[in-house]
Amino acid sequence: MINILFHSLELVFKNVFSSYSEIIRRFESDSTLVCQHVELWAGFGTDSLFMKKLCVFFLGLVITFSVVAEQKLPNILWITSEDNGPELGCYGDKYSKSPSLDALAAKGMIYLNCWSTAPVCAPARTTLISGLYPPSTGSQHMRSNTKLPDRFKMYPQYLRTAGYYCTNSSKEDYNLTKPGQVWDDGGRNAHWKNRPNGKPFFAIFNHTISHESQIRNQIPAANVIHDPKKVRIPAYHPDTPEVRKDWAQYYDRITMMDARAGANLKEIAQAGLAEDTIVFYYGDHGSGMPRSKRWPYNSGLNVPLILYVPEKWKHLAPVDYKVGGKSDRLVGFIDFAPTLLSIAGIKPPKHMQGYSFMGKYASDEQPYNYGFRGRMDERYDMVRVVRDKRYIYIRNYMPHKIYGQYISYMFKTPTTQKWYDLYHAGKLNSAQSKFWQTKPAEELYDLENDRDEVNNLAGSKKHVDILNRLRKAQQAKAIEIRDLGFLPEGQIHGRSGEDAPYQMGHNKKRYPMEQIMSAAEKASRLKPEHTPELIKLLKAKDSAVRYWAAMGLLMREEEGVNKGQAALQTALKDKSPEVACAAAEALGRYGKGRAKTAAIDTLMKYADVSKNTVFTSILALNGLDYTDNAAKDRLETINQLPSKGAVTPARMGNYIPNLLSKIKTDLGGTAEVKPKRPRRNRK
Repeated sequence: MINILFHSLELVFKNVFSSYSEIIRRFESDSTLVCQHVELWAGFGTDSLFMKKLCVFFLGLVITFSVVAEQKLPNILWITSEDNGPELGCYGDKYSKSPSLDALAAKGMIYLNCWSTAPVCAPARTTLISGLYPPSTGSQHMRSNTKLPDRFKMYPQYLRTAGYYCTNSSKEDYNLTKPGQVWDDGGRNAHWKNRPNGKPFFAIFNHTISHESQIRNQIPAANVIHDPKKVRIPAYHPDTPEVRKDWAQYYDRITMMDARAGANLKEIAQAGLAEDTIVFYYGDHGSGMPRSKRWPYNSGLNVPLILYVPEKWKHLAPVDYKVGGKSDRLVGFIDFAPTLLSIAGIKPPKHMQGYSFMGKYASDEQPYNYGFRGRMDERYDMVRVVRDKRYIYIRNYMPHKIYGQYISYMFKTPTTQKWYDLYHAGKLNSAQSKFWQTKPAEELYDLENDRDEVNNLAGSKKHVDILNRLRKAQQAKAIEIRDLGFLPEGQIHGRSGEDAPYQMGHNKKRYPMEQIMSAAEKASRLKPEHTPELIKLLKAKDSAVRYWAAMGLLMREEEGVNKGQAALQTALKDKSPEVACAAAEALGRYGKGRAKTAAIDTLMKYADVSKNTVFTSILALNGLDYTDNAAKDRLETINQLPSKGAVTPARMGNYIPNLLSKIKTDLGGTAEVKPKRPRRNRK
């Protein structure tokens, strides 16, 4: 009898109201009115006290059972923290104090080999939101901005279509324009609690308290709990009080972040949702200390990833999921978007470049993780990286640039300043000095035996096969994704026109990648036998090939410039600003006489952002900076150069002022904001 009455009332409610969510909403606002609607529809009348009570009782049952049945998808909570690697207790770091995340790991599982794909925030978050490697979309440079092809969506848009209420509190920092509404709600007040009743949620809470900027500021006395004397100093850092203080404060900030992550988890538990919510915790890239953040070593790319899957949703867990366990599976931010869709029962679209590691569409484990480095703030660089479970291979396409190029924001950290000063005072050992010197074309490290990545095995005869295997993997991935990093940044935008760079990159006529990549390989391997060919390539049809030819001669310093001086002088008048700037830097640094003077003229011409794009001006100003005192007689003109162009992307607004300030200070002028360190950029 009860069963019949229950189903009868359920039918009544569903005929009176459009959905269970409507029943709940109306019942919460006026339960008496709801009962009157139901009684009238069923013909009971409105004066039956028994029916009123029975209606309320069974209405509660219908709502309870029906809402549970309606939510067939798990809630998903992402807790993210900025600028921290796996320096947590659950990862075996005994110095770290992270009780909340350790507890999450104890009932979940940690990943030992998770990579952020990029070692800095904006490109890393661009990887997450798109499921695409930023070099394939032209969005690899820090705080750049490109767009996706019209048919591509960002992952929350797929989740929202599937019924999820998606919130982000609150950082975005994408290098891609959002294609329409991405989030149901964003900002500091965005919260899963605001979702419509009966809807599953996907919610992000991002914690900035561990950010690089928080290492170098004042910290409340109550939060100073890590003894600097006991912190481990990596082999590449000098062991000084300043460095120890920064590392200790980094750990203090992790403990503070851990408390905030704990608060996020407590909210879920108090709402009774712990067993309905899959939880991810991860850091957005390596620590904010120099040579971690911004550098694609394992120290800059390896991040903590803790996964908790409630018993109810164990059928969606990874195949190697074990409570309190550890997984050595290679995963990365490139895999997060397809994994989210797989959890939601959505087949990841073919254009996504990662592999889901759990859910309905889980993929097999992949043999490699990939990473990259592009322009970091105002300084250009190009590095590509691949690792397996033991070795990491680093390919430096701009080996003539030192690791520690002067980046204004980075030099605010006391460790950076002290490290630089000690190097120039000659007080560092070989491992500590490397950061301030030019790079080799290739690096190979054994992560099992060299956690700090200071013993380069690229020249080891015992490791030739490993080097070749990883080199081939890196090159194959670049070709597979149509890596746009082989184009100067201005050409990424110029060649794309109104199209998305991804589309341009997949058009072999507009982007003859194989030719360009071949020139880049010959330029950056620094082999003497390639010099004559590079001189000939300065006459190539494609401007990006000519750019790498000029770069190759620059990388070979005096020897390369002397052999190619005539061709480089011709290239100063190249119709491509990027080719002209590369040739001008080469002659400005290593040329002589009139050639050197003409080179400085060329760099000055393109340094004016009011007459050139911001990308061209950044390139020219970098070149001008690296000529040291060659431009000293142009100081008066440099003082008059504008710091902002007609079109300067908002997030790139500081880069030209930073470069101008550095150059003026070096040449003895007065800068608007005088850098605290240093004058020279190179060895």
